[in-house]
Amino acid sequence: MAEGITRRDFLGSTLLGSGAMLLSGLTPAQMLAAADEWSGYGGVGDYAKSNGNTFEVLTAGHKMRDNAWTADAIDTGESYDCVIVGGGISGLAAALFFRRIAGPNASVLIIENHPIFGGEAKQNEFEVDGKRIVGHQGSAIYFAQYPHSFLERFYDSIGLHTPRLEYQKPAGAVANWKLSRTPYDSSGLGQGQYGFWFGAKFGQKDGMWLLDKGGKEFQNAPVSAQSKKELERWFSGQAAKEAKWERPKYDGDAASRALDAITLEEHYIQHYGMTREFCREYLSPVEGGGSGLGPDALSAYNDFAFEFLYPFDDQSGEPSVQMFPGGNTTIARLMAKTLIPDAIEGPAGVDGVTRGNVKFDALDVSGAKARLRLSSTAVSVQHDGDPAKATTISITYARGGKVYRVKSRSAVMAGGSWTTKHVCHDLGEAQRAAYAQFYRSPCMMANVAVRNWRFLHKMGISGCRWFEGVGNYFDVVRSSLVGDVEPTITPDSPIVLAVKVLYAYPGLPTEEQGHRGRAEMLTTSYREYEERIREQFDLMFRGSGFDAKRDIAGIVLNRWGHAYCNPQPGFFFGKDGKPAPREVLRSAPFGRIAFANTDLAGAMDHRFSILEAHRAVGQLMDQVLES
Repeated sequence: MAEGITRRDFLGSTLLGSGAMLLSGLTPAQMLAAADEWSGYGGVGDYAKSNGNTFEVLTAGHKMRDNAWTADAIDTGESYDCVIVGGGISGLAAALFFRRIAGPNASVLIIENHPIFGGEAKQNEFEVDGKRIVGHQGSAIYFAQYPHSFLERFYDSIGLHTPRLEYQKPAGAVANWKLSRTPYDSSGLGQGQYGFWFGAKFGQKDGMWLLDKGGKEFQNAPVSAQSKKELERWFSGQAAKEAKWERPKYDGDAASRALDAITLEEHYIQHYGMTREFCREYLSPVEGGGSGLGPDALSAYNDFAFEFLYPFDDQSGEPSVQMFPGGNTTIARLMAKTLIPDAIEGPAGVDGVTRGNVKFDALDVSGAKARLRLSSTAVSVQHDGDPAKATTISITYARGGKVYRVKSRSAVMAGGSWTTKHVCHDLGEAQRAAYAQFYRSPCMMANVAVRNWRFLHKMGISGCRWFEGVGNYFDVVRSSLVGDVEPTITPDSPIVLAVKVLYAYPGLPTEEQGHRGRAEMLTTSYREYEERIREQFDLMFRGSGFDAKRDIAGIVLNRWGHAYCNPQPGFFFGKDGKPAPREVLRSAPFGRIAFANTDLAGAMDHRFSILEAHRAVGQLMDQVLES
């Protein structure tokens, strides 16, 4: 890449022992030398200094985990009706619901540890040869909902009035190609426009491509006869067609409870006829129900928890799945502008929040009823006295090396389980035991901006998958026509290839897989990842004229240390006569603290973020706050 954004490899030999060091509780700050050499290049625009968990966010979070903020808190003198910890979609939604239900005089403060709101619903922006292109950092897709549903009415209330989007049209040499609308569609699969790459792991020193030809391409794969058969059954869709089992009809029925009693891997073995070896070699971690780890580590119900949000496929034949150019960044921006109208320059609505810049000085204005405080890491949320009798809560947060304290009549913990269990210092035993059963795993979204994708067109593919190296797949995506997006896409168009990097260690316990994945991700420098991606792309695509030095315009790494909730068997409906951990936290507030975030649903979906926020705020209004 260009010298201006290349980072030297500053870790050296310390990488060899760093995984074990992290697992023993040491922080990356004890091992890494410089923040910029870990966070790396961040792109341009509003999100240039907030690509995933940056070094500053990471180290502040680990100090919170270790209770290392020892300075006396500075009392700001502020008092609120509700303080919300977490400025992602769940936190933004909680603030909106609180203000709508409690009324215009109710005061709310959001405390967010990143330099910009949105949580994982953020984007990366690149300038490539004079054109601005965008990729998502984490939260990506949304669905058109039934016209009068709660979620559809919520979308409408924040300015998302036309949930079905228009998309770029393939043109020129690919006018007849079927291109994906999200990075997860694999639209070329089954169309003869998808590739599978086998490298050194399979005895292919220089790599071997198999191009999709209607499901028979695996006959020539450098794998065993059994693997060839299973690859063909899985990727042709035949295994799913032949599967015979009872699908859940509603959340909590006998079929869903039966699935929650086994792993997703056991489900594939019992009902799809796949072997354990195949699941771990070829399906892990991609076929993990969108939850970061492979099917060996997850409840089988994890694959179906999403189904009861009822996306709307109307008579047009268009799928309900939708995506903005920067993923659900647009939804987060719509929510922020609805809450604080001056938060983003320009008019309201989808196009307005896409084109306008964030006005950071408008987010936290003294005296405003709705405030959003950035770069502030919650350190402690604790009742002022007995949680059953207290009338106020003290919320302590770290910002700029100092510690501050505000008061509130109530709080919503809208961050994830991995922070809430550390921040709520007087949490009850039942809630603490429930949070101990929440396991999380990391994810790194590596957004690779290329000047064009002629190399893929020359191969005749629009997407591909591989089984070794960094990540597992990517797709050419035709963007929705929002903001400054060209109406057509050709092989000459600059695009962002989103390479999702997951960290699975099949066979190990769920919690240990998460620990090991974080150790691997957190102790690898930007420079090393950059070099590995460039070398991998060169190896895979040099036969079609690709040159990483010439064709890659930029790489942004978005590291999320606790990206996914990993629901193990029993997470959704309980086991051994004990209640499900999620229901302990959903059932009622603890004192004046209510709990939100998508992980309480056990499924990583922004719709659950919204629904869990609505439930949490409703509980505060019904059970905690007097007029």
